Amino acid sequence: MQFPLVHVSWSLADNAGRPACDTFFREVFGASTAHEILITPETEKMGLDREESLLMIGDTMLIPIAPAGHGAQKGSPLGDMLRRSAAPHRWIGVALKVTDLAEADAWFAARGFKRHYDPGMEAFYFLVPRGQALGMRLEIVKQDMPGDPRRDPAWRPATDHRLGIEGLQALGLSTPSLEEARALFAEKLEWPEIGTRDLPEGRCAAFAMGDTVLEAIVGDEGSPIAAHARDVKGICHLVFKVRNAEETASALRARGLPLIGDTATRFAIDPDVAQGRLIWFTHHVPQGYPAVGSRLGEMAGAA
Repeated sequence: MQFPLVHVSWSLADNAGRPACDTFFREVFGASTAHEILITPETEKMGLDREESLLMIGDTMLIPIAPAGHGAQKGSPLGDMLRRSAAPHRWIGVALKVTDLAEADAWFAARGFKRHYDPGMEAFYFLVPRGQALGMRLEIVKQDMPGDPRRDPAWRPATDHRLGIEGLQALGLSTPSLEEARALFAEKLEWPEIGTRDLPEGRCAAFAMGDTVLEAIVGDEGSPIAAHARDVKGICHLVFKVRNAEETASALRARGLPLIGDTATRFAIDPDVAQGRLIWFTHHVPQGYPAVGSRLGEMAGAA
C-alpha cells in the first residue's frame, strides 16, 4: 500500500508557548502556515480541545499541538495526552495517507495491529498507538488536511528557500535493536530496508517509508540514543536535504544560532534553542535513498 507522509506532530504542554514555537519555525525555517485551528467562542462551544498551526517547510507539514479550550482542563483525554507527551526530543508521531480507509484497516489488522478510532471520526482516520510502533504513533488518514497546498497536483514549493531546503530526507527513530526495527518495519509494515550505515549517534538501518525514509538507530549502552530508546521512545530527529550544507550553516550562524555536528556534511541547530527538536541538515544523499519530495499531489491527481 502507498503511505505518503501527511505530517509529523509533537506536543507542547502549555498553549502559551505555542506562538513562540510557531514563530521560530516561521522565522528560521521559513515555514508558511497552511491552516490554523484556534479557540474561538464558537469552537469552544463545539468542544475544541487544542490549538495548532499546520506549518509547511517546503512540501513537509509539521504540526506542534498544544492543549487549549476544553483540553486545558485536567481529565480531557486529548489534553492529558498532550501534556504527557510534551517533552524535549519526544514527538507524537506521523500521519500517513491512504485512499481507502477500510482497506487500510484490513491491511493493518491482518498484520496484527490494533487500531483505535476516535468517536465520530471513523470515516476519516484511525490510530495505531505508539506502543505498537516503537514509540511512534501512526495516524492513518483518508481526509485531506485543511489548507494543504499539496492537494493540488500542480503545486510546487518555493525554490528560493532561505536555508536551501529541498525536502525531507528522513525521520529518525531510536530502537533497542535493529532486529526489533526490522521485525516491525521490514516484516510487519513491509517497508523495504534500503541500507545500513554508521552515524555519530549509532548504527542506522534505513527503510523506505512511502515518500520518505525511516532511519532506525541503535546506540551503544550509555549513549544518548540508547537513553532515548529506553526512556522517550519513538521519533528522535528529522533530516532535511539542503542544496549546500556550508551555506545553510552560514545562514544559521548569521542568526546567532549554535550548531552541532559537522557543518560540512550533517549538522543541526542545538535542540536547546530549537524548541527541543533535533533537526539535521545535509546535502549528502545516502546510497539507496529516494529523491526528496512529497507524493501527496500524485495521490490527489489519481483520486
